Amino acid sequence: MVNKTSGIHHITAIVGHPQENIDFYAGVLGLRLVKQTVNFDDPGTYHLYFGDEGGHPGTIITFFPWADAYQGVIGDGQVGVTSYAIPEGALVFWENRLKQFNVPFTKSQRFGEDYLTFDDPHGLHLEIVERAEGRMNTWEFGGINADTAIKGFGGATLFSKQPEKTAELLEKVMGLEKVGEEGGTIRFRSSGDIGNVIDLKMTTNGSGRMGVGTVHHIAWRAVNDQDQLEWKQHVEGFGYGVTPVQDRNYFNAIYFREHGEILFEIATDPPGFAHDESPETMGEHLMLPVQYEKYREQLERRLIPIQVRELG
Repeated sequence: MVNKTSGIHHITAIVGHPQENIDFYAGVLGLRLVKQTVNFDDPGTYHLYFGDEGGHPGTIITFFPWADAYQGVIGDGQVGVTSYAIPEGALVFWENRLKQFNVPFTKSQRFGEDYLTFDDPHGLHLEIVERAEGRMNTWEFGGINADTAIKGFGGATLFSKQPEKTAELLEKVMGLEKVGEEGGTIRFRSSGDIGNVIDLKMTTNGSGRMGVGTVHHIAWRAVNDQDQLEWKQHVEGFGYGVTPVQDRNYFNAIYFREHGEILFEIATDPPGFAHDESPETMGEHLMLPVQYEKYREQLERRLIPIQVRELG
């Protein structure tokens, strides 16, 4: 029996100045800052989470913002493009909104869908596509409402050093279904209704280099802790080295690097982002894991002040 993930849990990227990051993802794209915490491995740096109104799996993009870090290179061994799904009929709204905030974009078509493609301020490749599936996002901010708000991930485009190996992994290990091939890209679909479409480029274009403007890893959904342990055993059965379970406070995580050198994570849906603050106040305050709470005063002095603000 083939294990089947329902799709993307979250995507994590490296960016530059944290206020620029917030201004773009909250101010321009209208996502909710659902959690501000710190990088557990580098607590002097933020870890910022953006998503829909409840921070549901399949909607969360997370960032490690380093204000003075070196620029990365998007290439093989990475998520090359992160795709966002919007409601049907909202594409013109987003064309006008990107123009309003002077965000250059191009239009393209792939597998019969129309895309707006653009970069964030730090160089991450993004795209927006209309999709009927997926629950509406009720978070309203800066002139965006449920009729136009980003629902969550449409999916992602993977750049692999060994595309054939990555294709085999997506189908035979992760349980995605191959649904099409066009212009050197294979499309896979998972069983979920959000974060469910993965495009894999079958050509290689040179190695990526981690840094500002690149995706660090892509995380897939596990239903709960038991399901995650079964995933660990399942992936190890195909010869991949999988890390022990890591407690990330809002989910548990395991990691492995596939043969195309993309870093994969499998993350649990629970406990979610409202277990240490209320659903109404998520993202308003710096939340620290237990091991760093005693350093709060020191960390708050070190971290760059940030705020969510509506842009003109």
